[in-house]
Amino acid sequence: MSAWFIQKAVSVLNRGGVLAYPTEAVWGLGCDPSCEDAVNRILQLKRRPWRKGLILVSGQIEHFSQLLDRLPQQQKDQMLASWPGPVTWVVPDPGVYAPLVRGAHDAIAIRVTAHPLVAELTKAFGGPIVSTSANPATREPARTLFDCRRYFKSGVDHYLPGKLSGLNKPSQIRDAATGAILRQ
Repeated sequence: MSAWFIQKAVSVLNRGGVLAYPTEAVWGLGCDPSCEDAVNRILQLKRRPWRKGLILVSGQIEHFSQLLDRLPQQQKDQMLASWPGPVTWVVPDPGVYAPLVRGAHDAIAIRVTAHPLVAELTKAFGGPIVSTSANPATREPARTLFDCRRYFKSGVDHYLPGKLSGLNKPSQIRDAATGAILRQ
């Protein structure tokens, strides 16, 4: 991937924009999780109820240190053993990001991705980004750039070109405290 494409995407994130990008299984919508206006735009684009919350993704474990440092070692070890990879963990939220990211919950969902483009993007951005499937409510998640553009047109500030990693389904979601699977 050209450094220019990554820098363009980082510029969009830094100015509070919304971008579309490929993930492991589907196209995603992302933004700076500390920018409440951008998070709200994603919710509006998707017609997603704010109460559901969103996932944060990064290619670097250290981007989640503020959240992981508060957990018991056994929970951290279980999470670290699954990363990088398609497992999202729900952890207590100390209020680091915009409240809309966690929705009506007192926890926040985080994932360390193995997708090279997303890892490169979050490294250049210097932190995690919001990651939610690129689809309006009740529609199938976009699996191609064409589908993504068809859904959102100019509602998205930038479409980061790339390929999906080839997984058939979105990430598994687990509760860090109990290990329970919340989404298979």
